[in-house]
Amino acid sequence: MTDILLRDDTNGIATLTLNAPERLNALSDAMLAALQAQIDALAQDRETRVVILKGNGKAFCAGHDLKEMQQGRQAEDGGRAYFADLFARCAAVMTGIMRLPQPVIAAPHGIATAAGCQLVASCDIAIAAEGTRFGVNGVNIGLFCSTPMVALTRNIPRKHAFEMLTTGEFIGTDRAAALGLINRAVPQDSLDREAGALAKTIASKLNPAVRIGKRTFYEQIEMGISDAYAHAGAVMVENMLWRDTDEGISAFLEKRPPDWQA
Repeated sequence: MTDILLRDDTNGIATLTLNAPERLNALSDAMLAALQAQIDALAQDRETRVVILKGNGKAFCAGHDLKEMQQGRQAEDGGRAYFADLFARCAAVMTGIMRLPQPVIAAPHGIATAAGCQLVASCDIAIAAEGTRFGVNGVNIGLFCSTPMVALTRNIPRKHAFEMLTTGEFIGTDRAAALGLINRAVPQDSLDREAGALAKTIASKLNPAVRIGKRTFYEQIEMGISDAYAHAGAVMVENMLWRDTDEGISAFLEKRPPDWQA
């Protein structure tokens, strides 16, 4: 039996590959469980510095598995308990990515639709293959993409998000980059190399600083401006007191590589 989610670890970079190409890497119950297991493991992993998330086959992720959802509807309650549990599990995966100490780089190609678009929006950085299409298309089948909307509206301006949600139309990589859903697009044959190069750059930084920085990034962004400055200032005080930060500043001033211990 082929693993539904593959993991490769190289030089502090963990690459997670959605591996159900025959289902367009849909977020089935099994895929969500596999993602959650890796998130739980990575949250405790002190060696991994950066995570890359990509997909096998012709698409990154086509969203929830509609066949499984229809099967869930066959329960006595019409599927109410199953659907509530499904969307809670999906939300746990999306927020789990945000709460990981490691930066997560999405590397989508082909299509990223509905919960697949949500997955891209939930990652910290996204580099897409040119020609990738993004959409929150549930409205086309009578299901408004309410949970994907949470991540989408925290990435792109509200009027553009609302248009995507109500029309169900796709956008391409140029528009996705202009709106802020992805950082940039690269040729398909360069996607792995470009995502890997970015991951390598981030992995070369002082790991505890990147970890505390990611945590603070998401904490402050939900605060008012005064609270955000107070919180970020306290974090910078803590960061400045580290031995490795002192070494990094000294190395910069002395024009030499830092001798970091972390």
